Amino acid sequence: MSYQREKQVAIQAVTAAAQLCEQVRQEEGSLTLTKPDRSPVTVADFGTQAVICRVLAEAFPGDSIVGEENSSLLRQPAMTQQLTGVTHYVKSQIAEATPETIITWIDRGTGQVADRYWTLDPIDGTKGYVRGDNYAIALALIEDGEVKLGVLGCPALPIHPNQPDGDRGVLFVGVKGQGTTLIPLAGGQPQTIRINECDRIESLRLVKSVESSHGNPELEVAITQSLGFTTPSLQIDSMVKYGIIARGEADLYIRLPFPLESSKRQNIWDHAAGVVILEEAGGRVTDMYGKPLDFACGTKLFNNQGIIASNGAIHDAVLATVAQEIQAPETSQSTP
Repeated sequence: MSYQREKQVAIQAVTAAAQLCEQVRQEEGSLTLTKPDRSPVTVADFGTQAVICRVLAEAFPGDSIVGEENSSLLRQPAMTQQLTGVTHYVKSQIAEATPETIITWIDRGTGQVADRYWTLDPIDGTKGYVRGDNYAIALALIEDGEVKLGVLGCPALPIHPNQPDGDRGVLFVGVKGQGTTLIPLAGGQPQTIRINECDRIESLRLVKSVESSHGNPELEVAITQSLGFTTPSLQIDSMVKYGIIARGEADLYIRLPFPLESSKRQNIWDHAAGVVILEEAGGRVTDMYGKPLDFACGTKLFNNQGIIASNGAIHDAVLATVAQEIQAPETSQSTP
C-alpha cells in the first residue's frame, strides 16, 4: 500500500496546525494553562488538535484518532475566554469553526487503539514552544501495531543545518518502505534525507532533552562516556530529536527510566512519528533491551522500557553498553 492519500492529508493537516501555532506564538506569547496532571497546555495545543482531527475525520471518517488532549479543561465555565481564543485561531484555518464544533473536533482525538489508527501529539515540547525554542507537531498512522506513516512539523528548526540563522520551518515525512523526506514548511521540493552513516564513535554526537527530568541523565552520560563520545552534545526539545538524527546532525538519542525499575511508560504519541521517520532515513529505534517499540498495546508503550534511537550503525554497540552500565552496581541512581 502506497499511503499516498494518507501522506497528503497528513501533510495538509500538520502544515495548517504549524501555521496556527506560529500565529498564537506571535500574538499571545504562548500563555499556558495547567492541566490536572500539572503539565502545561496552551491555546495552540487545543487548536492544533482541533484542526488535525477535523481534517482526518473528513478524509478518513472510519479511522480512530488517539491524541494527547481532550476538551474537559476548555468546557469548564472559567475557561470561556480560553475557548474563545482557541476558536479565534482555529477559524484562521477553518472558517466555519465554532466553539461547539471545536469541542467536538478536539474530542475526536480521544479514540481507542485499533487495527488502524492515528496518534497525535499536537505540540510535543510545550515548554520549548512557550520559551520560543523548538517543538514538534507529531502525527502518525499505525496499522497492526506498526507505524506506517509519520509527519513531524518543526516550525522553529532551521531548514539547512549549516545555516542556523537562516530560514526556519520544516516537515519531516516518513512512509514505511518509501524513505524519509524533508519539506520546507513555507513550500518547496521534498528532499530525501539520510542518517550519518559514520560509525567512528569519537566523531558522533548525542542529542538530548533540555529537561533533565526527561530520562536518566546521569546514567545516560555514563553510557556515552563508556562508548567514547567526545563531540559536545546537542540539547533540543521534543521529538525534533528524531528528525535531527534522521538528517545526520546527530547520531544517538537515549531516554532511560529513572529509576531503572520505574513502572512509568512512554506515551505512544511521543515517539510514533519519530520512529518511522528515523527508520526510513536508515536509523534504528528500540527500547533499552533491543525490542522494537510496540504500538498495539494501548496509549502507552507498556511492553517497552526506555528508548534508544540511533543512526543504526552504532545501535548494537549502544545496546551492549547500556546492558553493561545498568548491571554495574557502582552506577549511581541519585535524583537528577
